[in-house]
Amino acid sequence: MRTDFDFRNSSLFGFVIFRPAFNTFERLNATQAWSLLFTAGREDKILGGNPKAGWRFTNSLFAIAASAIVGVIIFQARLLG
Repeated sequence: MRTDFDFRNSSLFGFVIFRPAFNTFERLNATQAWSLLFTAGREDKILGGNPKAGWRFTNSLFAIAASAIVGVIIFQARLLG
């Protein structure tokens, strides 16, 4: 069996964000951004191509922050009142 895959390519095993094909100033969707965050820049498609996955991560982050703020406000109101 013969393959023509070139394993000597220096950008093959490196970070995705430093590959020349990645850095073409294209817009990232939320799923790609979360994938890059979770993998520390090594892969941009680890969560798949579904844009809803990134939307869910973003909304859950906002929900956690909002519930923490509301919790602090309620707790402070109990201490002051």
